[in-house]
Parts: sequence; structure tokens; C-alpha cells
Amino acid sequence: MKKKKVDKQKQDFIAANRRGSREAEIELHGKPVSYNRVHVSKKVYDRKKIKANDQRCQPYSFYI
Repeated sequence: MKKKKVDKQKQDFIAANRRGSREAEIELHGKPVSYNRVHVSKKVYDRKKIKANDQRCQPYSFYI
């Protein structure tokens, strides 16, 4: 499959547009916002997270 050639001018325009959009988003929200993060359901059984919470709540005398 052949790769499409993109003009250097068009690439610069796209990059500048993305940069401007990102800066506007940071101004609006005060921090960068991630849109690509995977949504994790609260109902999912997550043994690793449960064990971490249990260990955090135990007193120091129980650590081995």
C-alpha cells in the first residue's frame, strides 16, 4: 500500500492548529485533559486495588 504524501505546509498548519487547541483547552480547564483514557467501571472486581486498600488500613504491627 502506498503512503499518501502530505505537503509540508499542510503538516505545519495541522500541527499549529493542534497546538493552539491544546493551549486553549489548558486555559479553559487549568490542566491538560485526557480524552483517550479507558473508562474503568466501578463494578469491576479488581483484586489488586482491593489488596492495596487492605494493606494501607492495617496497623504497622501486622507487616512482615
